[in-house]
Amino acid sequence: MSSKKRKAKIIGVPMDLGAGRRGVDMGPSAIRIAGLNQSIVSLGYELNDTGNVHVHPPEAIVQTNPRARFLTEIAAAAEELAEMVERALDEGALPVVLGGDHSIAIGSAAGVAAYHKKRGERIGIVWLDGHTDVNTPETSPSGNIHGMPLASLLGSGPRELTHIAGFAPKVLPSNAAVIGARSVDPGEREFVKANGIRVFTMSELDDRGMSEVIEEAIQIASRNTAGFVVTMDMDFLDPFYAPGVGTPERGGATYRESHLAMEKLADSGRVLSVELTEVNPLFDTANQTAQLAVELILSALGKKIM
Repeated sequence: MSSKKRKAKIIGVPMDLGAGRRGVDMGPSAIRIAGLNQSIVSLGYELNDTGNVHVHPPEAIVQTNPRARFLTEIAAAAEELAEMVERALDEGALPVVLGGDHSIAIGSAAGVAAYHKKRGERIGIVWLDGHTDVNTPETSPSGNIHGMPLASLLGSGPRELTHIAGFAPKVLPSNAAVIGARSVDPGEREFVKANGIRVFTMSELDDRGMSEVIEEAIQIASRNTAGFVVTMDMDFLDPFYAPGVGTPERGGATYRESHLAMEKLADSGRVLSVELTEVNPLFDTANQTAQLAVELILSALGKKIM
């Protein structure tokens, strides 16, 4: 890291409207309790925690659309989050976004894209996840929007989601890299092939190794862009390391593979924002998943072993 003091801004999004299981709305609190703020300060950052985006509790909502559950409320939170992220970038701070389910990426990436669009620049995205998250209401088996955010950012899905911050797409398929996929729905498979999205499955990770995969992902997300958003669903990791997640899938990344990914992303100097999602304290063991989330955020912010 340079000797110049960098700025970071924490934004929490206590969102579980996009998920099938309750509990990830407590993720931002769990990550903060695990010591995130003081750990970022210890890295030499000037830190500002802006608190949380307002999210309607599901108990207070009359359900209207089974194909895209809580669409109106998720879109409203995404608009607020996009504005907060863009404001952080205007202030010269790196946004550190805490979820909440992965639908929050619709808003956070929109804020980064809006900031750079005003400067005539594009952004890329590195999506670390056990799933590809490219369902739409037509293909989703559940209607849960946390399975749709990447499709929304690429311009597919309900206009309420695709046009957060007033434009679409936020990212071109040629600048999107998904790493760690191991559970992909049939409709998502077709979407990935039709749009030419680069998906590094766990099988490819096993075969090539994390270092090589991350380097290729950085190239994809950096091509003719100002840099890229890093967004990680904690189910990217194997449940052995991260039991407290929304949708656990066996066979995920290891502890060291996950740190290596974040370290190499940080080393690229191209990270525009960092986001950790799907920490669910209801299914966690002694806050271990939130503690790991803190460690991974620190690696993405430049922390080194030596």
